[in-house]
Amino acid sequence: MSRRFAFGVALLAAFLAAACAVVGLLFLLPGVPSLGPPAADAADSAAVEIFTLDEALRTAVESNRDVGKAMELRTSLEGKYVEERAAALPQFLATAEALRAWDGSQSIYGVPPASDRYVVQVGVSQPLYSYGAIAAGIRAAGERLATADDRLRIARHAVLLDVYAAFHDILLGRELNRIALEDQAQKARHLVEARKKYEAGTATDYDVLAAEVALRNAGPEVVRTRNSVRIFRERLRFLLGRDGREVDANGELSAVVADPPDYDDALGTAVERRPELSDLRHRRGTAEEMVVIARAGNRPRLDLRGALGRQEVDFGVVDIAGKTWSAGVFASWPLFDGLRARGRVAQTGSDARTLRIEEAQLLNAIALEVRDAVNAAREAGEIVNALAGAVEQADRLVAMAEKGYEYGVKTRLDVDDAQLNRSRALGNLARARRDRLVAGAALRHATGTLGDGITPSKGEKPAFRPAGPTMGLVGEVLRGAPTLPE
Repeated sequence: MSRRFAFGVALLAAFLAAACAVVGLLFLLPGVPSLGPPAADAADSAAVEIFTLDEALRTAVESNRDVGKAMELRTSLEGKYVEERAAALPQFLATAEALRAWDGSQSIYGVPPASDRYVVQVGVSQPLYSYGAIAAGIRAAGERLATADDRLRIARHAVLLDVYAAFHDILLGRELNRIALEDQAQKARHLVEARKKYEAGTATDYDVLAAEVALRNAGPEVVRTRNSVRIFRERLRFLLGRDGREVDANGELSAVVADPPDYDDALGTAVERRPELSDLRHRRGTAEEMVVIARAGNRPRLDLRGALGRQEVDFGVVDIAGKTWSAGVFASWPLFDGLRARGRVAQTGSDARTLRIEEAQLLNAIALEVRDAVNAAREAGEIVNALAGAVEQADRLVAMAEKGYEYGVKTRLDVDDAQLNRSRALGNLARARRDRLVAGAALRHATGTLGDGITPSKGEKPAFRPAGPTMGLVGEVLRGAPTLPE
């Protein structure tokens, strides 16, 4: 009984000594970083803002700078719509005038040369006919306003794809850093084993030196992967608009491999949902309305104008005062404008035709992008499936090589090959899962469905939609829509 107890104590002491030796090597060998996180990182962990994928995507939609610029563009185009809409509404203008005049040419008739004139008047003007120019201007402003919504969706889709990639790059870098740390710890254990064998006389100083070199060579990969995590965290912070605050990702590289959609179905969804196509079509609609405006440049125009006021003239010896009013219909027709209108029609027509060509070109580009995205998603899924069992096989290979080396039936080269294959299998599987997740996001971006499940924040102003008919315009004015900042 006492012999068994003594043997157990000796075995436990040997295990503790080996563990202490591994830790001591990692701390004492120059150029080899420790397994734990740096002290600065641990101290600042409380100040780091942790995001899940859904939280990161929602924060990007709300706080990204490019999205904010797109929202300001919508505000600007709402102001442009209000400006164009004003041309169809009556314009009221109040004027006041106080005039001191001297005219001695009538003094021979006894008219006092000095006079004071006071006029107060309210005028109104309303266009009656403009050959469709005013209505076309309002429709063009409405089309521009629709492009603002398209630009906002374009900005959101772009930043969501970047956030998706940066988020999973952080997870990938962290996984590669874990693999590098495991490889470093394993090489440290091999060094301890080599020194024990050397002391026992079953290994040479060459084996010890080779183990030390292998341990030192594992250090740069640990530093490189740890720095890559910092770089991707900074990129995520930039995309989320978090100035002065550290951010980090909380998630797993777990890719659910599913067959990508059929190319024809994906292309049909892209043609229907891509905001770039919608933006181009609205821009083409704006250009066609500009053609109507240009053609109205040398056409007749009819306006109604009226005024109501009071006027008083004081000659010093007599004071004349009374109400004044006027009303009339005024017509104008540019008979010859130097062919200015014809030149504008040619320019705007060319712009509209150019946008039609760009639309066909964009359709071809989207078709190619969708095909590439479908192929990339299928390729990434097949790679994940191919590497599914490689890690388990590599782990078994390392265990067999280490055990064989311990019993003297395997060489150091066999162990190194097994460890290298395991590290490659783990790294390849992590990269394949990251590529599969990002490829899925890229496919949704190509079809225009990325971020459809993200609801806007409660504080976001609802998008303004033009009313259209004349009474609708009056209703907009009475409601004060759209709401514009001062």
